[in-house]
Amino acid sequence: MSDAPVSPLAHQARTSLPSGKLTLANSPWKAEVELQIQFYDLDPMEIVWHGRYVEYLETARCALLDKLGYNYPAMKDSGYAWPVIDLHLRYAAPATFGQRIKVAAAVVEWENRLKIDYQVSDAVTGARLTRAATVQVAVQISNREMCFVSPPVLWHKLGLIPPAP
Repeated sequence: MSDAPVSPLAHQARTSLPSGKLTLANSPWKAEVELQIQFYDLDPMEIVWHGRYVEYLETARCALLDKLGYNYPAMKDSGYAWPVIDLHLRYAAPATFGQRIKVAAAVVEWENRLKIDYQVSDAVTGARLTRAATVQVAVQISNREMCFVSPPVLWHKLGLIPPAP
């Protein structure tokens, strides 16, 4: 294990990793942000323009990565870039001007890629507005080669022991 400090989320994961498939509900690595919909987020139909949801996901993802101690500057310092290679959004209901929303994010896969699931919901009623997922892969900055197994640094940040090479 690395001598780097272990985040509280990683410590929790070490002691309570659930069996079976990880989900937004049972992942030990999650974060949530609350946002208020601004006028500039709206489209001509006075609902949030679909492209703005990507920004909301990024805000939640950064909050999650901050909790893990592995946000983008730390990723770069570790020698890896983590580009998003897949994005999926499923809209259930529109968000509107002035509405307060919660955006939850959770790590659900890490072995070969970093998959994060999201849910956007109304902050007052809890009604689900959108589900989403992103997939990021590790790319060595030095040679721009994609890694087919997530590097040990991610495992350590999650409080896990990486597999032997």
